[in-house]
Amino acid sequence: MKVKNETFVTEFILEGFPGPPQMQISLFVLFSMTYLVTLMGNILIIVLICMDYRLHTPMYFFLVNLSFLETFCISVIVPKLLIILLSEKKVISYNACIAQSYFYFYLSTTDFLLLSVMSIDRYVAICHPLHYSTIMSNRACVQLVIGCWMSSFLFLLLPTVLMCQLPFCGPNLIKHFFCDSSAMITLACADTRLIKLIALIISCLILIGSLTITTVSYIYIISTILNISSRKGQQKAFSTCASHLSMVTIVFGSAIFIEVRPMSKKSQDLDKMVVVVSSVLAPLLNPFIYTLRNKKVKEVLRDALCGCLHSQRE
Repeated sequence: MKVKNETFVTEFILEGFPGPPQMQISLFVLFSMTYLVTLMGNILIIVLICMDYRLHTPMYFFLVNLSFLETFCISVIVPKLLIILLSEKKVISYNACIAQSYFYFYLSTTDFLLLSVMSIDRYVAICHPLHYSTIMSNRACVQLVIGCWMSSFLFLLLPTVLMCQLPFCGPNLIKHFFCDSSAMITLACADTRLIKLIALIISCLILIGSLTITTVSYIYIISTILNISSRKGQQKAFSTCASHLSMVTIVFGSAIFIEVRPMSKKSQDLDKMVVVVSSVLAPLLNPFIYTLRNKKVKEVLRDALCGCLHSQRE
């Protein structure tokens, strides 16, 4: 790949969501409320799990990390989006754009890997319940989470280095509401075939690998559940997987939709909507999916609220 040593573009313009000022204000209010609710909901889950011993199990340890990931993932995109929605000059510096692109894809990759690890946790809990505490020990859980973070870093290291070496001579309009790497690459004044190929290979490895682990885990889980003689036992086993399956469907479904859609049918407006679903809606729904469908979390939350009300009366 031929590149130049100097970068002519010092800032990019984010297209955002084109429309009249009234629509921009409406979107600002909508994304602001979504962001605040997402932060409060995910932070509440983190606090509840960390403070209550009843939730100190591997499943909730992974849930804390998922909530942490979702909080940071939405924080990488939405604050800048809120600024450009109210600004006439929708600019972002070159360095800030590269950083936003890297952290978005780094956190998203870690999210894929963590969801596949959570499926393994559900597989062990349902298919090997007698050995669950031995297999999913505290050390094993920590190692799995660290493995997710480190693997994401290694996966993105080469494409990030190549991206930073690309020269941008103009135009500098990114037709998205954040610094999407695929949209940035189209603006580079250099041969980008190598970096596109590497990005495609890595994306397929991450997506197919994570999805394969999750699918195989749930094949064994469903097979085991169907062999349970008690209908009540089947329902209880299914309920422990329902929340995780909901998140898997949203996150993996959005990623697959973007990746497998033919280039000739690509629509940037549609891509924006899919990214909103995976990067804004998924973090928003995360605390509701896991609290509304989880009796133990609802019990802990109820006890915490009762404790707060009791202390205020005293």
